[in-house]
Amino acid sequence: MLKTFDEAYHFVLEQKICTVFGSKDSPYPSLWDNTGLSEKKPKAGGWSPKVVAVWDWKTRIPQTYPDEVFYGKVAGGDAVLMEMQHFRKVHYSEAFQPIIELDPLAQEVYKLIRLEPAYTGRLRKRAIAGLACSKSQFDTALKKLQVSLNIVRSNDPKHKNDFWLTMREVHLDIVQDHE
Repeated sequence: MLKTFDEAYHFVLEQKICTVFGSKDSPYPSLWDNTGLSEKKPKAGGWSPKVVAVWDWKTRIPQTYPDEVFYGKVAGGDAVLMEMQHFRKVHYSEAFQPIIELDPLAQEVYKLIRLEPAYTGRLRKRAIAGLACSKSQFDTALKKLQVSLNIVRSNDPKHKNDFWLTMREVHLDIVQDHE
């Protein structure tokens, strides 16, 4: 059972792909199900040691090892960590969907990100105001953009929240290899 950052990192590399919090419908192992830390909340309040660790690992592993681990979403919307060579050689070609094949709202949200990368909250406000969509519609479009591999979360540690960039901007080499 995983208890440290280093163990979690090696687990991702060994598994090639794992979900962060798990899903009964997922074919992939999860960090959550393989973490051996307490799920009990501290008496003073806050998150359990297990939640704190898994939440930290899902962000810090790809930040620390951006050339070795990819963070994204797979079909169904599960957040995953993926060994980068698996992402490059298998997952990208299987999961990529050109932006033109997505619905109009996803295309418009993509344009917003392409023109001005942003944090989720700011991007959501711009989309709701400019595209006349609901929060739910925006969240669905953002998920579709992640699953289709058109956008990716920044791995820059200066970003404390999800900051969205186009896949081309972050992984130009992978995009060009598949064009």
